[in-house]
Amino acid sequence: MAEQTGSAPGAQRFIPPDADTIDDLRTAAGGCRGCELYRDASQTVFGRGDESARVVLVGEQPGDMEDQKGLPFVGPAGRLLRRAVDDAGLDPGHLYLTNAVKHFRFELRGKRRIHQTPDQAHITACRPWLVAEFARLRPEIVVVLGATAAKALLGPSFRVTRQRGELLPWPESAQHPADFEQVPVDNAGKRADAPQARLLATIHPSAVLRADDQDKAYEGLVADLTVVTRALPG
Repeated sequence: MAEQTGSAPGAQRFIPPDADTIDDLRTAAGGCRGCELYRDASQTVFGRGDESARVVLVGEQPGDMEDQKGLPFVGPAGRLLRRAVDDAGLDPGHLYLTNAVKHFRFELRGKRRIHQTPDQAHITACRPWLVAEFARLRPEIVVVLGATAAKALLGPSFRVTRQRGELLPWPESAQHPADFEQVPVDNAGKRADAPQARLLATIHPSAVLRADDQDKAYEGLVADLTVVTRALPG
């Protein structure tokens, strides 16, 4: 993998101002050059799911399989997440899945591509895509999966280990709430207040796969997601 050089210009310049839908954003993201990660990744991996999803889950970045298929959460961690969603009683049809960073960061060891955690520069560069996604979503609950997603939305001082499983007000709990307080309502640029929602932080499913006691870690993830299920009205 190529080393990072210079400062990342950021994704903002690649986001079309007239993008009305998630599909518009997804198409535009394919040409993003906001940081150097695009050079080695196979493709941009954007979010997927219904724009009317009641729950938005935000993870770290695509992995090897996601990079190959162009879809988030289709590798081992994604399969574990789907099982946890089912065990928690969440309707998968009500979910939108995305990542804080849209390109796979890795180092090459022989023929294997080994995951590398994104740097703060990558999180910052890619954050405009996350803000743009949220402007077109109306979630009742946002679920932050792991530390990278927490840094992107809640700031570097937030610790998942301290506040996991707690329902926090959203967007008030964001590091920059103003980025998420308004949503577009028409093509003429009219905006309105975003509906009030809540946020819950938990571990990333990949942390379950790395845990010494995977059963215990999995039970903790399901318990956190069950809080989400119980908090959804209706």
